[in-house]
Amino acid sequence: MKILVALKQVPDTETKIKVAADGRSLDPIDVKWITNPYDENAMEEALRIKEAQGAEVVAVSVGGERTREMLRNALALGADSAVLIRALETGDPLSVARHLAAYAQGKGFDLLLLGHMGFGGDNGAVGPMLAELLGLAQATVVTRLELGEGCFRAEREAEGGTEVIEGSLPAVITTQRGLNEPRYPTLKGIIGAKKKPLEELEGTATEAAISISAIALPPARPEGRKLEGNAAAQAAALLQLLREEAKVI
Repeated sequence: MKILVALKQVPDTETKIKVAADGRSLDPIDVKWITNPYDENAMEEALRIKEAQGAEVVAVSVGGERTREMLRNALALGADSAVLIRALETGDPLSVARHLAAYAQGKGFDLLLLGHMGFGGDNGAVGPMLAELLGLAQATVVTRLELGEGCFRAEREAEGGTEVIEGSLPAVITTQRGLNEPRYPTLKGIIGAKKKPLEELEGTATEAAISISAIALPPARPEGRKLEGNAAAQAAALLQLLREEAKVI
């Protein structure tokens, strides 16, 4: 079993985001970068498969220099090797999918795991695009995964129940929170990661399918309003505000 795990580096959800001077990107100064949380579930699932039945796990990311730290963390968790595909981060999911497909083509991967979307962009498109480019079966937003001899059985939450998807390997699976509980690297793993290979490749130049013309932060929320008086007076004031200002009744 050979498994590719695609990882994306995203800003920590607690980081205060600022728009860069160009108005089309984020200002990287003072931003804390982390592994996309959904990708952590993908990595954890790959490691559990490796421990249960044996597998080679390769962590792959498309990005720049700072991405190396994230890949080192993946090696510390238990990945056997890592690959950094150097390319401009354009925010275009098709460009990322093309880079991943170009790398994975012909390398004998039985399973390709990705988080079902990346924090920030929330496109949810790289996994399905990758499956289409490689001509592979796929299952998305998976909360349970079982592997058989040349096949898989995946479950995902659907409105009012659980949807079951079965298909053949190789396949692309995108993971949802709840599939597992991601682990933390151990001291032994961190030390061992220094001896594992981290390959760097130059990405192929691909024309972006989308371009970002502008980014803007959401408007600040207005301050709350305190209603004075007894309960009856507050209820009357609230009713008036809902009718005349909010215009919801």
